[in-house]
Amino acid sequence: MPRVWLVDRQFDSKGLVRLTYATTDGERMHTTEIAQQRLVTGRGVTAGREVDGSDLAATDPENVERFAREADRMAEEHDLDDEV
Repeated sequence: MPRVWLVDRQFDSKGLVRLTYATTDGERMHTTEIAQQRLVTGRGVTAGREVDGSDLAATDPENVERFAREADRMAEEHDLDDEV
């Protein structure tokens, strides 16, 4: 299973957090949404995760370089299950 690393998180007005994970080359990404409350009461957000390849989408070309830099940095500084 491919490993992806947290590269972006966005909060919305409905109390949801959109987490974007990407491969270290920035080419593929995985997004998920969690309730903002989970950040306080549940297990935190992890630096990385393993996902099924079919759950990966192509990254928008304008974000590839940024996602690659951030994913590479996260992979260097953290284990997959580190809370960030």
